[in-house]
Parts: sequence; C-alpha cells; structure tokens
Amino acid sequence: MELVGHGLARLGISVRPLGTRFAKTSWLKKLSIILGLWWGVGLLLLGVSACRKAEAPESESHVEVVHGPEARHPKLPSGAPEQTAQSCRACHAEIFEKWEGTDHANANQPVDIAELEAAFAAAEQVTEGGSTFRLEVRDGVPTMINLNRDGSETAYPVHAALGQKPSRQMLVETETGRIQPTDMAWDPAKEEWFNVFGDENRYPGEWGHWTGRGMNWNSMCAHCHMTGYQKNYDAGEDLYRSSWIEEGISCIQCHGPVPEGHGTNTGDSELGWIRDRQQAEQTCAYCHARNEQLTPEFPPGADYHDHFRLTLPVQEGVFYPDGQMLDEDFNWTSIKLSRMHHAGVACMDCHDPHTSETILPVENNALCMQCHTAPGRQMPLTEVVAPVIDPTAHSRHAEGSTGNQCVSCHMPTTSYMMRSPRHDHGWLKPDPLMTKELGIPNACSSCHGDESVDWAIEHTTAWYGAKMDSRQRARARAVASAQAGEESAVAALMTLWEDEEIPAWRATYLQLLASHADHHPEIVALAREAATDEDPMVRGSAIQALTGIPGQEDVIRASFDDPVRLVRLDAAWGLSGEATSNAALAKEFLDYLNLTLDQPGGRLRKGQYLANTGRMTEAVEEIKLATQWDRYSPGIHETHALVLQAAGRMPEAANAFYRAAQLQPESGEAMFRAGLAFAEAGKMEEATTALSSAVKRQSDHHRAWYNLGLLKNQSGDIAGALEALGKAEAAGPNVPDYPYAAATIHWQSGDRTAARAAAQRTLAINPGYAPARRMLQ
Repeated sequence: MELVGHGLARLGISVRPLGTRFAKTSWLKKLSIILGLWWGVGLLLLGVSACRKAEAPESESHVEVVHGPEARHPKLPSGAPEQTAQSCRACHAEIFEKWEGTDHANANQPVDIAELEAAFAAAEQVTEGGSTFRLEVRDGVPTMINLNRDGSETAYPVHAALGQKPSRQMLVETETGRIQPTDMAWDPAKEEWFNVFGDENRYPGEWGHWTGRGMNWNSMCAHCHMTGYQKNYDAGEDLYRSSWIEEGISCIQCHGPVPEGHGTNTGDSELGWIRDRQQAEQTCAYCHARNEQLTPEFPPGADYHDHFRLTLPVQEGVFYPDGQMLDEDFNWTSIKLSRMHHAGVACMDCHDPHTSETILPVENNALCMQCHTAPGRQMPLTEVVAPVIDPTAHSRHAEGSTGNQCVSCHMPTTSYMMRSPRHDHGWLKPDPLMTKELGIPNACSSCHGDESVDWAIEHTTAWYGAKMDSRQRARARAVASAQAGEESAVAALMTLWEDEEIPAWRATYLQLLASHADHHPEIVALAREAATDEDPMVRGSAIQALTGIPGQEDVIRASFDDPVRLVRLDAAWGLSGEATSNAALAKEFLDYLNLTLDQPGGRLRKGQYLANTGRMTEAVEEIKLATQWDRYSPGIHETHALVLQAAGRMPEAANAFYRAAQLQPESGEAMFRAGLAFAEAGKMEEATTALSSAVKRQSDHHRAWYNLGLLKNQSGDIAGALEALGKAEAAGPNVPDYPYAAATIHWQSGDRTAARAAAQRTLAINPGYAPARRMLQ
C-alpha cells in the first residue's frame, strides 16, 4: 500500500519537473497559452481581478514624465522634417481636418483646465464602485483626492486624460514615471462621473485595481493612445522612463516616419505598402486586436505576426464558443475568424481611415449593400463574388425598422467600460438555439427581450430552415466541448479541421487539441503536417501542440528558421534548451521574455523559461515576484509551487499550493493538491486538514477520500480511515486500490472477515489484482 506523500503522481497529481509533458497539461501550459490575454491592447479596461500592491501611495506626488523634444522617438530618419500631425498639415490640410476631431486624434490628450474645472464643479465628491474621490482645483491644477479605505487620503494632480467620448478617463502619476488611469471617468455628454468597472468594487492590491499593474498606462494603454511611444521600462529598478512624440494617434503612427524627399518622386515609393490591402489592415490590427506583444514596437506595414500573437477563442470566458466577443476583445480576432474577411473584406472597405467612421450609412444598409446589391461585388485578391441580398426579404422585418438593419442582426453591440458600445465584427448569424444550448447571445432575443428563447428558435427555424444548422453551430459546439475538457471534443475538432478553410479557426482547433495530443497519435500527425502550413498562426499552433511530445523535436527544431517571428518564438519555447545555442534565436527569444517584465505574467514566463533551462533558483525568484504583483491569481501561485517543488523546496511548495487552493474556494481538486504537497513535505497534520477541506468542497472526490483514509490510518484513527475509504469506494467504484486499502487495514486490525470481503470487492473490479488474490489464499 502506498502512503500519502510518496509517489504523488500515482495518487492523482503529476509533480514532474518543468519542461516535461506536465507543462502542457497543467496550469503551466494553460498559463503559457493565456499570457496572450493579458497583453491585449488596452487591457486596463478589462474586468479582470488580480493584484499589484496592497497599499495606495501614501503621499501626494507628481513627477514630470520625460517627453517633448528631448525624448523624440529614436527611429526618426536622419534629416527628416519635424514629423508631428502639424508638420503634415501644410500638404494634407483636407485629411488633417477630417482627422483632427476624431477619437484617434484625441485618444490621449492634455486636460482642458476650463472643462475639467466644470466637471469638478459638478460634484465635490464622487463614490462609485467602491472608489471615492474628492474633486478639487489646487493652484489651478485639477486634483483628484482618493479617500483610501484605511481613512487616509492621497492627492493626484490630473494632467492628461484618455479618450474624448463616451468618457474621459483621468491620468495620474502614482510613482515616478508610473502613470495610472483612475477608475472614475467623466461622461461629457451626460455631464456626470461614473466608475468604468461599474459595481465590481475592486480592492487595492488587486492586479485590476486602478492603482495596480493591470491598470498601468505605460504598459497597457500608451502603445495605442500615443504616437511614437517607447515604454522604456527598467526591470532592475522597476521604473518607467517612457517617451513619445505626441499624444493621440497621429499621422506617423499609422503611416510611419516619412523619408527625405517625401512628396517627390524620390520619396513616395517608401510608403507604397499603404496601397496593399493586407499590410494596411494589419496596421489597423496593431491596436484593434486582443493580442500578446512580441516586440517593443510595430513598424507600420510590417507583418502582424512578426510582432503579435493574436488571441483566439481557446480559453473559456474570452470569446463565446462561436467566436463572438465576450470579454473586451476588440475586432481583429472576430474579423480573422469570419467568412467575410476570408472572402476578402478589409477594414477600409467599410471605414474611412482618417475618420474611422463608416464610408456609407448603416441605418439604411447602404454600407452593406455596396457589396450585396446585384450583381454582387467581386472582392479584390480573392475574386469572391458577394451574394445578392434583399434586406427586407432576408430579415423578415419591415424596411426602416431596426430589425431590417444588417448590423442589428450580424454586428450586435456589447458595452465595455459601462458606456462604450462596440459592434462585433464576426458577421455571424443570430442563433437562438446556441443561446439555449451554450449561453451564446443572439440578436433576436436582445431586441425581443419580452419573448422566450424558444419563441426565437421557432421563428428562425421557420424562416431559415436547414440553413440554421450550419458550420457556425458545429464550431460552437466543438469549441465549448473542448473548453469544458470533454474527450468527445477531439473527434468534433478533427472533423472540422478536415475541410476548414479559415486559418484562424484552424489555429484555434490545433490549440484546443493540444492538451489531448499525448494520447492521440492522429493529433500529432495532424500537427506535424500543419507545421508547414501557409499561415503562421497555424504553424505556431502546431508547434505548441507538438511541444513536450516525445519524438517531435525534429519538427520543432526545423521551425527555428521560420520566416515569421511568432513561429520561431513558439519553437524556441518548445525546445528552450536547444534554442540557447542558436545565437540569433536566443537573442530574439530573450528580448521577447524581457519585454513584459513589468507585469506578473512577464515574470512568470521568464521564470518558466529559467526553470526549463535548469536555473531553478533564479526561476523561483522571478515567479515569487509574480506572486507579489498578482496576489490573487491561483495559477501563478500554483506555478510557483511547482517550481519550488522542482527545486527541492517542498515545505515552501506545499504552502504555495495551499495559497493557490485558498484562492479557489470552490475547488476540491486544488485543495487535494495542497494536501498531497503537505504530505510530501512531511507535514501530516496540515495534509489531513487540507484533504478534509477538499472532500468538504467536493464530496465525490474519491482520490481525496482515499488519501485522507490512508493518512487517518497512519495516525491511528482506524475508524476514520475506514469511513474515508468507504467514501472513496462509493465515489470511485471502479478503482480497485480503494477496497484493497480497506482490506489491508481490516487485516492489520485483526478483522479477517471484513478483510476478505474487501479483497473480494477488489477482485470484482480487477480479477488480476495480485495482492488481493494472495490475501484470499
């Protein structure tokens, strides 16, 4: 019989060192995948909860951030003119006037003192969503005084703001160079203050609190609210020396610095990429996507996948299973997943690049009908002809009604930051049946809130018949099944893969299949083939699926020289030990690892790399820092525990496992892992407490009952041991170890009859169970 704390892998938890297959199927693998979620553009606006520091700054502070002529972007061409929006105005006056009042132009702006004084006069003190600010003008400077929960006050002078409508979010400096947007924002149209997180009531110390790293402007906002922004983070000092050319998104942020001779025949060719539809839209995607940043900057016209990892609908809670936006996902993923984009639709088919407004009205369907009016527009590049659609016949709603508008049904809106409605860009069909099955919203029910989902299903079925049972449904069901960890998802995803044309979906399937690859040879074969796919997202996802699978090193190694950085980095992660011997790849990989060391996810990733390459002491310190910056993330604490264990520091590892379990109060499995870790550390009393808690959380957790029974037997509590083993046997009736453990305890206590009965139950489950057979001889 095996005692708790020995051979833990056989008792239900793998505790192998990092760099083995465990890294794929555990929190380590999961966290590696979802790191991309944390770097989504503008992530400060997301409703996430983690942490930075528990105490708010204790004193009033404002240190001027370095910007202006002395901190110009270093990549400006030598001898180029002063490249601000004003410098472009002389030659491009008409475009400048279109751009000047846009959200892009005003994405970040110095505060208008007179306007802010009026906003401050509207309310002397504001309390919303757990935050309270007193608003004053001190020496002509608008100042927000945070009334901290401990009764103290901290004053923050306001010098800049994010956005212009529907809200202006105030920017304050909480420490030298560290800029934070407050959670209290001003709605200039309604002339009122509101909390961008509603009633979430985030606490100081959470990563997502307005003073936390999840709301840090330097890391999370500035790249897409400034022109020529450089983060300039000093990892050793934990200090920002950020610089920029000008506030807001101006000309060179999208067009790039213009060369000498711009406007003449010698200079025009330098910007020829603008006329390339794919390169132009990838420049839009720089900001209009949820992604992981791979490099410090994105030169306009560059390949998107050389600089970003696009977030796909892999992790539950980010996108709906059909690809609709759920969390704050922006547009590019939905676009890349769509049939419309695959057919050739690009951003500027619908949007004026200088105003961001649609080029035709949507209210009368003019925008959509530019393609869908007879004979149907033939798309550039793909030569696909758009189907002809009669909006009234198609929608079954009267002309001029909301239900007759294409965007009402195919581009539903979701509001973020409480007051910012945004259209989904997947152009999916509303499907009430998926609402009923999977909780995916549909436009029919959104408009007809007084009707049942069954009513909507009845009407869509009657109107559209078999067309409703489309690939969109098959994808949603398969993705939802995979996210739930169901083994049946493998066959569904493999079937979808066979004739899937859209690369973003192919990459999604591969990432969802990755956790099953070690026991499905057909997935390995598929991934090997996909490693040479034309699309870099597919190639990168294939490398992820092959990482940790014995015998696949040749495919991963071959990707060290892939033409796209995204794939090279995935290969470097997959064989991090070998990658260090390739000088160019090693530098590229380390640059990537060092890029986000101002965030807990960046420290976590660096720590995982150090652990994978055997530098355990350094790995522990990096991940320890991540836990300090994100105190409420169970995944980070669990990763910390695993690295501590691999470093041979079992008592500390057990405490870290327990902390992770405390952060998951509903998870019996997490507390079970903590119990095993305490036993491995020789802390039997703590192990008993943890395992008892595990079965209280999850009464059918048979492995926890089993180990609790062994522990109780070890401590001399025979009755308690047999009771726990009985619970294990009831919850896990097909596991022969459980009745055999009871048989052994009965035998040792002298009850031969009960021992033989338990041994017989063991053999009924597994007739070849030799120890039980010997007991009956």
